[in-house]
Amino acid sequence: MGFPTEFNSVCKFKTAREFNDLLEYGKGKMVKSGFRVFPTGQKVIAYTPDNRAAAIVRISASIAEINFQGQEVTQVEMELVRELTEEESRIQTALAHEMFFGEQEK
Repeated sequence: MGFPTEFNSVCKFKTAREFNDLLEYGKGKMVKSGFRVFPTGQKVIAYTPDNRAAAIVRISASIAEINFQGQEVTQVEMELVRELTEEESRIQTALAHEMFFGEQEK
């Protein structure tokens, strides 16, 4: 396709509260800067603010708009599918550090 997506890092939460709300209510929402294309309907890994893989979520909506301050923003709504096990989290976190966040210290 001719457009980039935010597939793998779409759900990196900025605050622990955003992530905890997702776990508590089973649904969550985040706002990203700029116009972005998100994989609505697909499952992705959710990362905590400290870049730890923690859950699988399904993207339920993606709305790109210009807000009242004139900034381009994209709102993403998601549903919790399930939390990752400790082993799944460890493996996915290591892969994400290598691929997206920079290598972990050894």
